[in-house]
Amino acid sequence: MSEQNSHPEALTAKDFKSDGPVKWCSGCGAYSILNAVTSTLPRIGVRKEDVVFVSGIGCSSRFPYYVKTYGFHGLHGRAMPIASGVKLANPELNLWVVTGDGDSMAIGGNHFIHTLRRNLDMNVLLLNNKIYGLTKGQYSPTTPFGSKTKTSPDGTIEHPFKPGELTMGAEGAFYARVIDTDPKMMKEVFYEAALHKGTSLVEVLQNCIIFANKVHEEVTSRDVKEDNTIQLQHGKPMIFGKNNDKGLILDGVKLKVVKIGENGISKEDILIHDAHNPDDTLHYMLTRMTLPELPLALGVIRAHKAPVYDQLMEEQVHQAQKHTKIKCLNDLLNSGETVKK
Repeated sequence: MSEQNSHPEALTAKDFKSDGPVKWCSGCGAYSILNAVTSTLPRIGVRKEDVVFVSGIGCSSRFPYYVKTYGFHGLHGRAMPIASGVKLANPELNLWVVTGDGDSMAIGGNHFIHTLRRNLDMNVLLLNNKIYGLTKGQYSPTTPFGSKTKTSPDGTIEHPFKPGELTMGAEGAFYARVIDTDPKMMKEVFYEAALHKGTSLVEVLQNCIIFANKVHEEVTSRDVKEDNTIQLQHGKPMIFGKNNDKGLILDGVKLKVVKIGENGISKEDILIHDAHNPDDTLHYMLTRMTLPELPLALGVIRAHKAPVYDQLMEEQVHQAQKHTKIKCLNDLLNSGETVKK
C-alpha cells in the first residue's frame, strides 16, 4: 500500500504524542495501542488540526488526552453519536473513536450498531479486554461464559457478544481484529482502516493486567500463537501454522482446517481471502471461528465499499440548496416570516 502523506511538513509519531503523562496501569496493553496509533497518523497525510479523537468512559477513553490532536471525552457509551455529529458538522475531519467492550457493547450498544449501519466515515478502535477495568473488575458483555469476576464470583451465566458478529449483523462494511502484542499488525491494520471510506471497526484484543490478565493468552502466547491464529490478507490463501502447513477449506457449509500435503490436499485447495466481497457470508464465518476447532482470525476480515452516510448527506444538502433562497442558518434567521399563513 502506497504512502499518502501529501502534507508539505512531514510529521512523525512524536508530533502526535501528548506532552503530558500517560496514566494507565504499568503493563497495560493500551500503551502499545497508543504507540501504534501515533505511528500510523503520520502515514495518513493529515494535519494535526484536522484529526479528532472521541471517546466515552473507561480506561480506553483516556485516549484523547494522550494524542496531540483535537479530542472530545464524552459520556459513557455516547462516543459514537458525538462522533457522528462531529463528522456531519465537518466531513473533512479525520475522525477516530476509541472505546472499550463495556463502553460500546453495553450502554453504548444501540449507538454501536446504528453507527455501523449508517456507515459514516470514521475509524472505531474497540479495545476489548473482556472486563470492566476502570470500575475495578466487573464482567462485561464480552467476558467469557463462566468467568469469575467481582460481579460474578460463581462465574458468569451470560453468553458473550462477539463484536465481529454484531458488525456483520449491522451490515458493517469494515471489520478487522488485531492483538495488542503485535504492533506491526496493528500499524498496518490501523492504516488500512484509516484509508477505508466508511465506518472502520478494528477490534483490538487488549490485555488488562490487573483484572483480566492473560485473558487472550491462547492466541498471544508465543508457544501457540501461530497454530491458534490465522492472519488474513486480501487475495492470499488462508494458510497458517508454525510450519505454514495448515489451511482453511469449505466443507459443505462449514469451514474446516486441513493439513497441506495430507489426503491429497494442496495449496490450490485452500480458500483465498476476499475482504472486498460484498457478500459477507464467508466474512461472518471467519469472525465466528473459535478454538479449539478453528483458529482465531486476525487482520482485515471485511473491507467492502458501501455508500457513506456523510457523503450522501452532503449531496442532499447541496441539492436542497439549489432549490431555495435559504442556503444556510443565517439566511433562515434573516428571512423574515418563516411560517406560511
